Amino acid sequence: MDAEFWLERWREGRTHFHQTRITPLLQKYWPTLAVPKGGRVLVPLAGKSLDMVWLAAQGHSVLGVELSQLAVDQFFEENELRPVTHESVYGKHYVAGNIEIICGDIFKLDAQVLSHCVGVYDRAALVALPEPMRAQYVSHVYGQLSPACQGLLITLDYPQEEMAGPPFSVVDGEVQAIFAGVMPAVIIDRRDILDKEPKFQSAGVSRLDTVVYRLGV
Repeated sequence: MDAEFWLERWREGRTHFHQTRITPLLQKYWPTLAVPKGGRVLVPLAGKSLDMVWLAAQGHSVLGVELSQLAVDQFFEENELRPVTHESVYGKHYVAGNIEIICGDIFKLDAQVLSHCVGVYDRAALVALPEPMRAQYVSHVYGQLSPACQGLLITLDYPQEEMAGPPFSVVDGEVQAIFAGVMPAVIIDRRDILDKEPKFQSAGVSRLDTVVYRLGV
């Protein structure tokens, strides 16, 4: 899967993965973490997620990373924010208040950016990547975050043979394998959401769980 796949989905409006509300699991579990107020929180493959607005409202400095220019533009327009922009080697930066979004490739970020992040929220990134890319993603991104970083990871667990991703099924065994030696990943919630996901139902998926991990020490 290449970048053009996601850019095309945004251009064509095939963005069913975008939620029009703040994720309830984020609201429930983020306060249980010890991410300091004012601390920088990374939101990889951010899209135009309202979760960034919520995290900013908790007093965090939010750093979203998104490949699609269209998604970035829509985020600021729909939230009535007027960003200041500048270019860097990482892409084009949009800054409004305590929200910054880099329109660029997450794999081009380095420790100069990532090491300052003491929090991370990953609802849409890991499950968007095909299996061959997931270990590389975790090593590159999570491996360069602050050693004190804490966060939430939300995955999906369903029989992959019953539907082609994305979003992909990422089972706990794989999560533990790719995060081993990087940071602890502990399940704090698992729930059946098949009755809330008509796309999966229509595809004939027989089981669908959403799984929440606490990341970090």
